[in-house]
Amino acid sequence: MLLGILLAVVAGSLVSLQTVFNNQVNARAGSWATTTLVLGMGFIASLTASLIFEGKGTFSLQHMQLWYWVSGAIGVGVVFCLVQGIRLLGPTFSTSIVLIAQLATALLFDSAGWLGLEQIPLTPGKIIGVLVVVAGILVFKFGGRRKTVVEESANPSV
Repeated sequence: MLLGILLAVVAGSLVSLQTVFNNQVNARAGSWATTTLVLGMGFIASLTASLIFEGKGTFSLQHMQLWYWVSGAIGVGVVFCLVQGIRLLGPTFSTSIVLIAQLATALLFDSAGWLGLEQIPLTPGKIIGVLVVVAGILVFKFGGRRKTVVEESANPSV
């Protein structure tokens, strides 16, 4: 379990780091070029790692449901939407919204047992947990007191 938590923390950190890089590429190349570059470089990196660690096993794809192949197309939507969200909302707020959407979608798919997932009962505690995260993000985004111009000029060091 500890390894799973560590890997999830690393994944979350990498996603946040990737969004910063993607935003910089998007500012210079545009959204579709960014999506192409990100997924193209990801393909090269994952193919290389797969060949190193799995060798010929990389291409052993038996027992694959046809609809599993949609995952790559979903990746296009993920990268494009994230790049646009960051451009429009900034990295922290857009990543927060992505987190809420991930939690809500995962909760829905887990509780319904969709796409071959083990069905996990939806409990009030899980719903409250997601709502607490939503509330935390709302407080983070909108809870700070804004300075007025008078306050800033009176105390410029703050």
